[in-house]
Amino acid sequence: MTVYNKVVQFLKEVYSELKKVSWLSRKEVIATTVVVVIFVLITAGFVGVVDFILSRILGIFLGGR
Repeated sequence: MTVYNKVVQFLKEVYSELKKVSWLSRKEVIATTVVVVIFVLITAGFVGVVDFILSRILGIFLGGR
């Protein structure tokens, strides 16, 4: 079997599997995207606050500002 035939066979199998996928609706995609963005913003804020606090504490112990 040549490389070309293997690639064609692979792409046929991929297409066949993609037809079996249960895709989300547009409304579901938008809703889950909003949830993810909100979660990322909350997590980034938390990490930023913790980083700020720990850098201040470390600065005190190391004689910095």
